[in-house]
Amino acid sequence: MNERKWWKEGCVYQIYPRSFADSNGDGIGDLKGITDHLEYVKKLGCDIIWLNPCYKSPNDDNGYDISSYTEIMDDFGTMEDFDALLSKAHSLGIKVIMDLVVNHTSDEHEWFITSSSSRDNDKADWYIWREKKNNWGACFGGSAWEWNEKRGEYYLHSFSRKQPDLNWENVDVRNAVYEMMRYWGDKGIDGFRMDVITMISKDQNFPDGVKTGEYGDSSPYTNNGPRIHEFLKEMNREVISRYDWLTVGEGAGARVEDTLLYTDPERKELNMIFSFEHMNYNKPSGENGWIEAPFSLPGYKKIYKKWQEGLSGRGWNTLYLENHDQTRSVSRYGDTSTPELWKKSAKALAVMYFLMEGTPYIYMGQELGVTNTDFQDITEFRDIAALNDWKELKKSGRSDEEALHLLRLVSRDNSRTPFPWNGGENGGFSTHSPWIRMNQDYGLINVEEEEKDPSSVLNFYRKLIALRKESDTLIYGDFTLLEEDDEDLFIYQRTMGDEKYRIIVNMSGKEREYQCKGKVVLSNYSDCLPYLRAWEAKVIKEE
Repeated sequence: MNERKWWKEGCVYQIYPRSFADSNGDGIGDLKGITDHLEYVKKLGCDIIWLNPCYKSPNDDNGYDISSYTEIMDDFGTMEDFDALLSKAHSLGIKVIMDLVVNHTSDEHEWFITSSSSRDNDKADWYIWREKKNNWGACFGGSAWEWNEKRGEYYLHSFSRKQPDLNWENVDVRNAVYEMMRYWGDKGIDGFRMDVITMISKDQNFPDGVKTGEYGDSSPYTNNGPRIHEFLKEMNREVISRYDWLTVGEGAGARVEDTLLYTDPERKELNMIFSFEHMNYNKPSGENGWIEAPFSLPGYKKIYKKWQEGLSGRGWNTLYLENHDQTRSVSRYGDTSTPELWKKSAKALAVMYFLMEGTPYIYMGQELGVTNTDFQDITEFRDIAALNDWKELKKSGRSDEEALHLLRLVSRDNSRTPFPWNGGENGGFSTHSPWIRMNQDYGLINVEEEEKDPSSVLNFYRKLIALRKESDTLIYGDFTLLEEDDEDLFIYQRTMGDEKYRIIVNMSGKEREYQCKGKVVLSNYSDCLPYLRAWEAKVIKEE
């Protein structure tokens, strides 16, 4: 049996501060808005919140370009507002984890301003500078290298040109990062989600990558790099081990075998890794020529099986279907063709992923069944990645209509629209026009409406979270995938000693025969028939 830990037994609610709640009427969510709604999170049953970056930033990449790690972004309030949020959360029994973004900073960070001023200063080697660039492409398009006139050199930026990569080979950089982490730890936060942390160690030979178009693929030389485990062990020794933290790394390119190294407690690195294999499955992207591949459930299930079995007993999984970088799960995997199927499939997807082995994460609005947004024009998009994808799609010869269709399927802006508190003006998010448009369904899909409906997606999530908290088996029990090749049914078992649960989800609009014995402890249908209806989900305690 796995060692008991609070971060294994908890449920994480992810909040995108810019879009959760606006307290001062400027159209932008803020820290006071979050503080005002912490009781909502508590009632949902989540006992951990993860805040996307709220640090000082010029917002080239919505806060992931940080210009000061120990100041709060003006849009979001003040450090006093943060302290009040942390205090209230803790008083409600809610832990708070922050976003740690240390692969890169903003080019407006004082470290980079100094580093770029000359080749001879105390931070000259804090970033990655080269007189000659290789062929690497940046994740947000274009070359990964930007020329700097003052130094007469190129600097590396794996993402936007305003996000220069830190040089983790420099011990002074690492110590500065550790000092910053201790600053937040001493404030009382409960851990970090670590942005693209598996990219901090680069191959120092900087070889050209295999070309995938105009530029070379840098991932073999930047993902899970040569000194990554050395750096994370040092981070654990210098900082993490001093606190009772949840640490979860964003695992760019991390396979099961890599993740075991990151998360095996004996190695003293991290608690968990966000893997992407299940999220990238059949997802259109520039790497696959923007092909819309049909979804195949057997292939999807095999990914879960690999990760569940691969980490069992040593590492620990993250369970998620949505976050700030993904689209809305009910639009991607479910059926939104009718109100009834939307509701059934949103609940079915919740059951499907939530009761495996690992810590479950819920992204704000997922618990309401929020759908993708019907963006009507490229001017409605705000994300730097979406705007770059638009350029690439147009360059490839796609029409405006085709390009918009693909962006609606994959854009990160789908998850970043304002949280719908009610069906009133701006969804109760703000008294001002929001920074990004509201989702078209906010009049029907919102907290106020779903609070009144006992059968709502929101109330179903509350039951699901409560069920998991009541059972050690659903947290620590063994996982067994059943009916692996079935094209409609996702079925697995959780077992601990003599106690067994069977989780059965019909991920289709078809009726399917399936006999099962035991007590139904949760279902998205009000009655129980000897067959499965469209998008029917059951949690059965076997007898």
